[in-house]
Amino acid sequence: MAVIAIFSGSHCVAEEVARKVAGALGYEYVAEQLLDQTSRRYGVPVEKLKRALRGPTPFLNRLSHERERHTAFLRATLAELIAHDNIVYHGFAALLIPAGISHVLKICLMAEHNFRVLRAAEALSISEREADGVIRKDDNEQFQWARFLLGQSPWEEELYDITLPMHAKSIDEAAEIIAENARKEAVRITPGSRQAMADFVLAARIGAALIEKHPDVEVACAGGKTVITINKYVKRVDHKKGELKKLALAVPGVREIEVKIGPKFNMPSIYPPEDFELPQKVLLVDDEKEFVHTLSERLQTRHLESAVVYDGEEALSFIEGDQPEVMVLDLKMPGIDGIEVLRRVKKDHPETEVIILTGHGSEREEKLAAELGAFAYLQKPVDIDKLSATMKAAYKKIRQGKAESDKPDRAGG
Repeated sequence: MAVIAIFSGSHCVAEEVARKVAGALGYEYVAEQLLDQTSRRYGVPVEKLKRALRGPTPFLNRLSHERERHTAFLRATLAELIAHDNIVYHGFAALLIPAGISHVLKICLMAEHNFRVLRAAEALSISEREADGVIRKDDNEQFQWARFLLGQSPWEEELYDITLPMHAKSIDEAAEIIAENARKEAVRITPGSRQAMADFVLAARIGAALIEKHPDVEVACAGGKTVITINKYVKRVDHKKGELKKLALAVPGVREIEVKIGPKFNMPSIYPPEDFELPQKVLLVDDEKEFVHTLSERLQTRHLESAVVYDGEEALSFIEGDQPEVMVLDLKMPGIDGIEVLRRVKKDHPETEVIILTGHGSEREEKLAAELGAFAYLQKPVDIDKLSATMKAAYKKIRQGKAESDKPDRAGG
């Protein structure tokens, strides 16, 4: 029988649909079990696993690789859960299941924004305005997760076998459509699909075994053969290959292994970037998703890593958990606008330097931003070199401030 994997927007009655499908087919419904089992198996708190699935990648993740590690653990647990068949899984981790397992039926449940706002307001006993903020935050988290995992939006129809608009379908109608498709011959288990599932399980197990020491590799299995791809430059390649093979062979079921160099394996420049001049914690805040992600990618080419959020409320929430050194902030955003974000940031986190980047500013707003403590005020479209230079200058100011505060108080003896 099939495996059903459901990814959904929040407040789209997806849990009700998933449970209804499981009941109709006699399948096991799986959701929170994934987090609990992963937590017990790998000794990672459930809250940390939830953070891996939601929101932007943490600052300094490129050093700790925490999100990659926790994702690898979740993938390994999920693979073993769904390998038992007759499963309905609902959750963010549905995106971890690779294409090519023909007996896995992938479903996306979504609904119009207003439908979701009304349901959220009723379910959470909050105002529609507050519910709107909840929905936007949820969508942001899902977009960040899919971008981290797949490099694309989670709402692309190509990712799913069936997409259902829940503002136009009842729970019973949606469940009936899914159950009907799950019974079709096209999603029956075949020797080929069984092998594809076994390959997924094995690759996930190997990935979890390698992730602690080697977060820079990719693992794929096909027909029982394992291919490990090295994506980051190392000097002693043969030594690295030997380590990878040794660790992988310790995983039950691994027989044939090939370790190869991937397209991302690039020798570093003879002149390494002067990281001591660059801020390590940069937050970009802009509701224009395409613009801000393009900006983030262009900054990466200048060795400036950044986290991204899409509105003022999310920015303020993010700062409370992980304070950035430099923030690049849009002015015109839904909900809390840039001026109010600037005001609160400089009041509660004065060490953070804020660069305003706007396409709709005025002289009055520029003056107000300066009065509130903005480091700089730039206009869109911005020259990327000018922006990166401004960010370096902002970070230089932070370093100088820290140096001054670290000086001994001579007057005090």
